[in-house]
Amino acid sequence: MSALRFLDQAPRFLFFTGKGGVGKTSVACATAIQLADAGRQVLLVSTDPASNVGQVFGITIGNQITAIPAVPRLAALEIDPQAAAQAYRDRIVGPVRGLLPEAVVKGIEEQLSGACTTEIAAFDEFTALLTDPALTSGYDHIVFDTAPTGHTIRLLQLPGAWTGFLEEGKGDASCLGPLAGLEKQRDQYKAAVACLADAARTRLILVARAQHSALREVARTHEELAAIGFQNQYLLINALLPASAIGNDSLALAIHTREQAALQGIPEVLRALPRDEVLLKAFNLVGLEALRQLLVDAPASVPMAVAPVMAFTQPSLSGLVAEIALGGHGLIMLMGKGGVGKTTIAAAVAVNLAQRGLPVHLTTSDPAAHLGETLDGALAHLTVSRIDPHAETERYRQQILATKGAKLDAQGRAMLEEDLRSPCTEEIAVFQAFSRIIRAAGKQFVVMDTAPTGHTLLLLDATGAYHREVARQMDGSVPFSTPMMQLQDPQQTKVLIVTLAETTPVLEAANLQNDLRRAGIEPWAWVINNSIAATTVASPLLRQRAMNEVREIDAVAHQHAHRYAVVPLLSEEPVGVDRLLALAGRH
Repeated sequence: MSALRFLDQAPRFLFFTGKGGVGKTSVACATAIQLADAGRQVLLVSTDPASNVGQVFGITIGNQITAIPAVPRLAALEIDPQAAAQAYRDRIVGPVRGLLPEAVVKGIEEQLSGACTTEIAAFDEFTALLTDPALTSGYDHIVFDTAPTGHTIRLLQLPGAWTGFLEEGKGDASCLGPLAGLEKQRDQYKAAVACLADAARTRLILVARAQHSALREVARTHEELAAIGFQNQYLLINALLPASAIGNDSLALAIHTREQAALQGIPEVLRALPRDEVLLKAFNLVGLEALRQLLVDAPASVPMAVAPVMAFTQPSLSGLVAEIALGGHGLIMLMGKGGVGKTTIAAAVAVNLAQRGLPVHLTTSDPAAHLGETLDGALAHLTVSRIDPHAETERYRQQILATKGAKLDAQGRAMLEEDLRSPCTEEIAVFQAFSRIIRAAGKQFVVMDTAPTGHTLLLLDATGAYHREVARQMDGSVPFSTPMMQLQDPQQTKVLIVTLAETTPVLEAANLQNDLRRAGIEPWAWVINNSIAATTVASPLLRQRAMNEVREIDAVAHQHAHRYAVVPLLSEEPVGVDRLLALAGRH
């Protein structure tokens, strides 16, 4: 076994969690292989919507336990959250179809169409793996790629008596629909949550990169899960650039220096956690040989004959900004997984529009955003704001209690207050504030750095519900406009999806694009951030990484995006107006 601390006396259940692109799937796979090689019986389970575990091992896995032929004692299972969500919807809606009015059935289906249902359905699938010995008695370890979010666990801790409350039309928060009909499984869920909180049985490994923003994100995840009992946590810093790879490469030196500074400034709440560091490898982490090298202390050797990436011209961010500027005003929404650099790209778009003399309002609903630090200065024609989720949530709660709550009896009001403590209440409250801001996009540019993808989709679910309610009430007799109509109108709104030139982030961005299309929103462009292939590097390790990126950039250009831009990885962090202006590059 390796000297990594998170593998020391490993308990039965190991959960790996982290934002898209930090390498949690690779680390989970490498851990499972190492445990199996040490003579343990291991089951590797993925609950990631963009799971590529099968691709990593070069076989088809799917939603059934499948032996990995090349690794004795290792089997794997990929839980498909979308399939689980559909089965979950069928189980709830099927018994009432034909018994209830069609309008009521459609209302139930709508409640079950959002991100909450997908999260709960996936949890429903793997709960049995935590609580049913008959399914897993043959395994010494069960390794999960992607832990349940704090959001999911808080939902499952809410009281179970929601079905009648919702059917009577008293419920308000849209996320409670997915909880209807769960009463029979409450005991099983309670046992699963207890297992997650048991340090003797469960260990959570927080996977992150050595970046200030990524470490702030993982600190928030740590606190959120610790607050609900998930205490046995370890920190793994993945893909650290080794000092041996620097050579005379100025970019490599800058990256190494930046990473070490991020580790020196690690958030206080993470300092007490046991910590491991895994070095960046030059190769793609596909196949057994690569995975067996991932957790080895020494960096893998890189052939000195690695050719430099051929110089190639890619569209720049300034080209997108120039096209956006032609409209004179509108809403620009930056979307994507946490850790891909949405805040930086949003700030760069905003300052480049303002530099052209156009009025711009830059705002964020992301609780982890640090726009002030990124801008680090003022610019004519640019105003900045931040939607405070806590303040907006309290305002929304008081509004609902004063209106809907006033019509309820004591029991109904108590349930409504519990409803308003659910995680989705914050999303709905933020959406209301968001709606107020985007009205200003008719006269100026509003650039919005959104919260991470799952939160954003919940906002859009709330938007859609509001739109349908207004449309029903207006009955087509009076012209009206809703925020959803503005989001769906490409003349008024441009959605930019931000990603990295790596396999998992591109897959997750493609899934986000599909979800947006389901809501009738067509993304306008993709932005590939922090690209090594768009730079000139001498380090053999970075050259190889750049060559690996070219395939992902090609996939974005030819399979996913109508238009796109590539933003190079910079030697200096793009902080401050001047660097943000330079970030867009020349058109």
